[in-house]
Amino acid sequence: MGAICTVCMHHCHLAPGQRGLCRARKNVDGEILCENYGHLTAMALDPIEKKPLKRFKPGRMVLSVGSFGCNLRCPFCQNHEISMLSAEEADQVGVAAVPPQVLAAKALECRPLGNIGVAYTYNEPLVGWEYVRDTARLVKDNGMDNILVTNGTASLDVLEELLPFIDAMNIDLKGFRESYYRRLGGDLETVKRFITRAVKDCHVELTTLIVPGENDSMTEMAEEARWIASLDAKITLHVTRFFPRYRMLDREATEAETVYRLADVARQDLEDVFVGNC
Repeated sequence: MGAICTVCMHHCHLAPGQRGLCRARKNVDGEILCENYGHLTAMALDPIEKKPLKRFKPGRMVLSVGSFGCNLRCPFCQNHEISMLSAEEADQVGVAAVPPQVLAAKALECRPLGNIGVAYTYNEPLVGWEYVRDTARLVKDNGMDNILVTNGTASLDVLEELLPFIDAMNIDLKGFRESYYRRLGGDLETVKRFITRAVKDCHVELTTLIVPGENDSMTEMAEEARWIASLDAKITLHVTRFFPRYRMLDREATEAETVYRLADVARQDLEDVFVGNC
């Protein structure tokens, strides 16, 4: 029996046994299941500034975990070694089975090292949102925090399930042109709706990676900053520098001066703009 996955804007119509574009969700006997539930490919105790978050518990550490799968196809993905994998490919790379209760306990174990909780990151965590929800609930029960690092393309239904347990998010706002998002396999309006809802009940910071010739115009940045300011001029924006990665090895790194200039453009409307990777 065919089934439609409603987790993100793709609404993949899947035949029995077929996986969605994200390669992490599969039709099993007519039910859409996430194959990456509790399967981690990466775990590290990171400075919270690395997420990046500047205005949420600065100077602390967070236990950061990732699985496999992503519903976008960004040619500059810095974590493509895991984000673009299927279950079989992830097994070859190395996957650890970490149930929610085990991860929540690990976060507590790391508390003496300055850990504040768990960050769901590295791949796109919302292709396996059920694991995020189940783990985040236990982490909150332990009096610790949950951080979500996401591309913001999940449905609002998924977001509503998670908001009660998420303390902070960094959401990628990859650009402010629908044509650019389409080339990445995404949808700008979906991301805008996600951000608009998230900022009402969560600490949200945004990140825009500046890719030469793609989203580096001052006009586009000005439009993006005005839109963010229409939600709240105090929302933190990280304007970051592109370096050649994955399928964009033919591009030069973004000129640092370009990143600084675009950050200044954003500051005309936003109070809190940071430059990254420069």
